Amino acid sequence: MMIFRRKIFRLSAAMFSALAIGRSAHAMSSSSIVSDALVSADWIAKALSSSGYRADFTLASLEEIDRFFDEHAPHGVARSGGLLSEDVGSRLFAIGSYIGETLRRQLGGDWIGDDEDPQAEINISLKLADGSIIWPIQRAMKRFRNGPEDSIAAYGAAVSRSSQ
Repeated sequence: MMIFRRKIFRLSAAMFSALAIGRSAHAMSSSSIVSDALVSADWIAKALSSSGYRADFTLASLEEIDRFFDEHAPHGVARSGGLLSEDVGSRLFAIGSYIGETLRRQLGGDWIGDDEDPQAEINISLKLADGSIIWPIQRAMKRFRNGPEDSIAAYGAAVSRSSQ
C-alpha cells in the first residue's frame, strides 16, 4: 500500500511543485520522501479546509485533526463512505505530514527521510530545534488505530511543552 502511495505522490509533487516554494532548500533537496511530506501536508490542509476543518498549521488546528479522526474513523474503524474509507495509507501519510509540518513551523526543525528505507513513509521523522526527534506519520497511524486515547492535540501540546 505504501509503495503505491509513493507513486501517487511523485505525480502530485510534479503537479503541486509550486506549493514547495518557500520551503528551505535543505528540506527540499534532502530526499524525495521529505518532498512528498511537504507536498502532502499542503494538499491535506487544503482538502481538510474544503471539508470544513480549520487546517492552518497552528497548534490549535491539531484539535481539528482529532475531530476529523472522530468523524471519519471512530474507534479505529474507517466510517463507510467517509474520507478514510479509501486510500487510507496515503491519507494517513498526508495527515501525519500535516501534523509534523505544523510542529516544524511552530517549533522549528527539519524533516529527516531516507529514500533507501523500504518503509520510508512510516519512518520519516522530524528533528525539532531542541534536538528531539518525533515520528508524526507513526503518530497519525496510532491515532487512527487506537482512537482518542492517542489524541493528536495532546501530542502536539506535549511536544510543544517538552521542546521549550
